[in-house]
Amino acid sequence: MSRFFAGSDSDSDSSSEEEQIQRPQVPVYTFSDDEAEVRRVVRSAKEKRYEELTNIIKQIRNYKKIKDMSSMLNSFEELQKAYVKAAPVILKEENGQTPRFFIRCLAEMEDFINEMWDDREGRKNMSKNNSKSLASMRQKLRKYLKDFEEDISKFRENPEQPDDEEEEEKGEPEPDSDNEPPSKSQFLKAPAKQQILDDKDESSDSDDWPSDTDSSSDSSEFDESKHTIRERFLKRPGAIHEDDEDKERRKEERRKERKEKERRKMRKEDEEDGEGEWETVQRGVAIPSEKPKMFAKDAEIDLNLVIKKLSEIMAARGKKRTDRREQIELLHELQNISDQHQLGPAIYVKIKLAIISAIFDYNPKVSDAMKPEYWLKLLERMSECLDLLLSNPQLLVSDSITEETENLEESPYRIRGCVLTSVERLDDEFTKLLKECDPHSNEYVERLKDESKVSSIIDRTMKYLERTNVPSELCRIYLRKIEHLYYKFDPRVLQQKAGDPSVPKDVITSVQEMEKLCKFIYAKDSTDRLRTRAILSHIYHHALHDNWFQARDLVLMSHLQETIQHSDPSTQILYNRTMAHLGLCAFRHANIKDAHNCLVDLMMTGKPKELLAQGLLPQRQHERSKEQEKIEKQRQMPFHMHINLELLECVYLVSAMLIEIPYMAAHEFDARRRMISKTFYQQLRSSERQSLVGPPESMREHVVAAAKAMRNGNWSACNNFIINEKMNAKVWDLFYQADQVRGMLTKLIKEESLRTYLFTYSHVYDSISMATLADMFELEKPVVHSTISKMIINEELMASLDDPTQTVVMHRSEPSRLQSLALQLADKINNFVDSNERILETKQGNFFLRGANQGNFRGDRQNYRGGNNQNWDRQRRDRNRDKDNY
Repeated sequence: MSRFFAGSDSDSDSSSEEEQIQRPQVPVYTFSDDEAEVRRVVRSAKEKRYEELTNIIKQIRNYKKIKDMSSMLNSFEELQKAYVKAAPVILKEENGQTPRFFIRCLAEMEDFINEMWDDREGRKNMSKNNSKSLASMRQKLRKYLKDFEEDISKFRENPEQPDDEEEEEKGEPEPDSDNEPPSKSQFLKAPAKQQILDDKDESSDSDDWPSDTDSSSDSSEFDESKHTIRERFLKRPGAIHEDDEDKERRKEERRKERKEKERRKMRKEDEEDGEGEWETVQRGVAIPSEKPKMFAKDAEIDLNLVIKKLSEIMAARGKKRTDRREQIELLHELQNISDQHQLGPAIYVKIKLAIISAIFDYNPKVSDAMKPEYWLKLLERMSECLDLLLSNPQLLVSDSITEETENLEESPYRIRGCVLTSVERLDDEFTKLLKECDPHSNEYVERLKDESKVSSIIDRTMKYLERTNVPSELCRIYLRKIEHLYYKFDPRVLQQKAGDPSVPKDVITSVQEMEKLCKFIYAKDSTDRLRTRAILSHIYHHALHDNWFQARDLVLMSHLQETIQHSDPSTQILYNRTMAHLGLCAFRHANIKDAHNCLVDLMMTGKPKELLAQGLLPQRQHERSKEQEKIEKQRQMPFHMHINLELLECVYLVSAMLIEIPYMAAHEFDARRRMISKTFYQQLRSSERQSLVGPPESMREHVVAAAKAMRNGNWSACNNFIINEKMNAKVWDLFYQADQVRGMLTKLIKEESLRTYLFTYSHVYDSISMATLADMFELEKPVVHSTISKMIINEELMASLDDPTQTVVMHRSEPSRLQSLALQLADKINNFVDSNERILETKQGNFFLRGANQGNFRGDRQNYRGGNNQNWDRQRRDRNRDKDNY
């Protein structure tokens, strides 16, 4: 070791003699070929930890590109562990400041996760594993980022700053040149950071190791710099890295030169071809897409050329590798070219129809809704096409026109196509768009605003088709108009009916318009489906506007209730909606029995939500497959057309209460008493089974509490349970002219409570004054008189009216409780005897059949329960003959 460190500590200049003595003693180091190929690197802890972090960050960025959330989650967990390992090094080397490249990775991950989470459509299309990993990743990342909030906020202030800038500022300054020798203290520190013992390639050897020819110059340099042999032998720390950086820099420069040569070569070729020069584009600026080239520069554009090009574009429609977006752009460009050259209105309409078809084709799945931007384009193209058709009477568009008879050059123009089909499909797309939106969002409201545009398109199509006057097409477009009109309430109808002077009599209301459209379909339609849907829509609209008698007569005359089960599901849904509104209309007109009959079929099943196509109930025991569920969702009604289910149920239960409670009071001891409303009866029985009944809270509890009060004849308590602030807000305020509905309901409750009171307590009274009854139930005397008279006429109440004294005289013809129980027992015994006799006859018949089978008797099998003597004789003869043969 003294050979290496000789004279290293002395400040005086060494003599030439000493140098001559020392030089021959330098040991000669030889390297084998294997050692020359292997690079041995001694790295610091900082480099190791940072390299581990960098590799994981690269993995995360790769997974981010392919959106592999599961692998990204695993890499994120590895990154957390690696950062925990690197924490002591960061604390020592960086004074506890988090490296900028790590903060950049966290910020990028946060932006990416937020973007993925906001993309609802993308989340729906994710696999189950990726979706679960995304949710877990979001939660863990938000929790982890709380420790780095300040660093991330600083990073976001200046994200363009390179990651190594801060490290360069903090790092120790490197020596100015390679010629400056490091001091002893620097040299001793350097191996702790990095020592690289390597056999360099020839170029580096020529730089670092002297040759024989340069020995004299090297010796002089050696003398001047006063390097020791050890310092001369070992390379300065970081020298290897500098050499590698120089190589990389040279490679990059050569790569750039090659690219530049290629660019120049391509520019020359383009200039020779006459296609113009290249343009330098700013980074980050969107490049406007060039318009597709339709024709050659020198081509003479005329009608035939445009038609030929249109045929080429449409021929690619529906093929496997056809770019649908590009097809729409080509058609728009063709439209612009035809407009520039003024080729006539016929080709304009022809191309418009092709664009409309291409927009419909853009959506690959028929069940999915169209994208909003293409929906707006579709509305614009459809409006432009109809405007041109209405302004030019010479234009005729029909699917009956063949390609041979098509005329696009001169009027009258004949164009092959169908406007009605496009409008019908546009209407269906509008419904699908509404179903896709969240009904409680602003997006739904924005989409619903387009209904006025759709209705305007339908109106203009009606005007155009009325010009051609084809009955089948008119029926179809009229039905589309009806379907946009039938569920909308027009207050002018009721105002006009009430004689309101603010509404003139000559104003055409929606009821009159519906009448006109429906009557045309009744007369001209040749298919049952359109007529059926028109009748149901007509009934619905009448019921909505309180035209009870017209709606009821239409139902009875059409006999739809007998044949509706053979219709398609959408028509059955419309029938259910119509019956629901017919029941509400009957209730508003105080026709309680009719209201109950209309609603009973809907409410008895317990699935009014599904029957009205307003949602699907949770699946129970795999009642329907995924395909069935998908079909059911397609049949759902848009949210703005829904009927309030709580309103329907309340009207049904109140109607059932007003019918059932008096009936129960009249037939209290009748064994054969039947249930009028099963649903209401179940609600009442479940309430009676409860040991502790609190004050009512839900709508059903209010109706049940009102029913109990009515059974006792307490009309005021019953009325308070039905009509109060909570019930008003939930139900009654939803009616048009709600005060009239509440007044009608109070009157009905008083009358039915009077009937229930008389049924329940008639055996207590010998006679009762009608004036007393009128005071008790706050009814007028004529109303009390008419109610009791109806009960006597229908033999519901055994009594008579004494007009001079205005009293009701009770007749003691009703059986007492003991007599009623005895009659019930007698009825049950009779039923028991009858059933016993039927069982005995059945057993006898089975016995004779068994005997006939055992004897291989061939003959007709008779009903042995009968008493036909001829049959018995014939059977006896056959049995005897069978015995003799045996």
